[in-house]
Amino acid sequence: MIRYRRLGYLALNVSDLERSARFYAEQVGLQAVDGADPGVRYLRCSDKHHDITLHTGMPGLKRIGFELESPAQIEPLRAVLLRAGRPLQDIPAADRAAMATGPGVRTWEPVTGATLDFYAGMEPAAAPAYRATVAKIQRLGHLVLRSADPAATVRFFSEVLNFRISDSIDGAVTFMRCFPNPYHHSFGVGNGKGRSGLHHFNFMVSDADDIGTSLWRLKKLDVPIVNGPGRHLPSGSMFLYYLDPDGLTVEYSFGMEEFPEVDAREPRTLPPVPRSFDLWEGPVDPRKAAVGEIEQSQPVAQPA
Repeated sequence: MIRYRRLGYLALNVSDLERSARFYAEQVGLQAVDGADPGVRYLRCSDKHHDITLHTGMPGLKRIGFELESPAQIEPLRAVLLRAGRPLQDIPAADRAAMATGPGVRTWEPVTGATLDFYAGMEPAAAPAYRATVAKIQRLGHLVLRSADPAATVRFFSEVLNFRISDSIDGAVTFMRCFPNPYHHSFGVGNGKGRSGLHHFNFMVSDADDIGTSLWRLKKLDVPIVNGPGRHLPSGSMFLYYLDPDGLTVEYSFGMEEFPEVDAREPRTLPPVPRSFDLWEGPVDPRKAAVGEIEQSQPVAQPA
């Protein structure tokens, strides 16, 4: 049974490194930090070395990093992936150095092709400590992928990787937590209706006022607001979705149900109606989640 600490980092592809680095620092509220690779921009909202990295490429997702509970989880993870017939490799030393992580395993989600790194430990951030600026960000929260076969993606994460289903909106999205992390979801699988991609990614903020003040601050800066403010029925979170310079969808949210490790409630299947997505039933801009490619790097054959 594989055990995790958290969603560790997101590596994103953007069309203009400097433009996006300024946006995430000045408008989102992340802190730029130095890193080993001069062609990468590193940003954080925690005491870790980084929470997101920016790379040059087709706008979307390059890689997802999940932090394992300890190095003792690496070999069991390797074993379950081999039993499932999934390709895997040790995370290359160059990538470990660039991302300041400990040892781990790299594999690929079978439907979307998303690159998944499962690693043990990340170097702490150098001084000065992260300080909230335009929004009181607590942590990198979650991401949601669109899958061309969402049932298969959910099975891979639940049956192979030991993620737990918290709730689903029938035929639309499944919310999962990386056990035993308590938060309602660190990962979600949406119905891509035959097409896979990055739907959105999220930063959790520390109070409801961050949602309201961010709405008007971003509007004044002509940052497109594409959904919200609202409240999600499944997790109870207040939310605000907006677009980065490439059209990637970013979310601030506040408040989220937490699950105990033992005797957690059963997952719910909610009806696919507007109220299940947003208790306040606000409008949704069609630009939400319209941009977000998934970089394909899966090997053709499984390594020996």
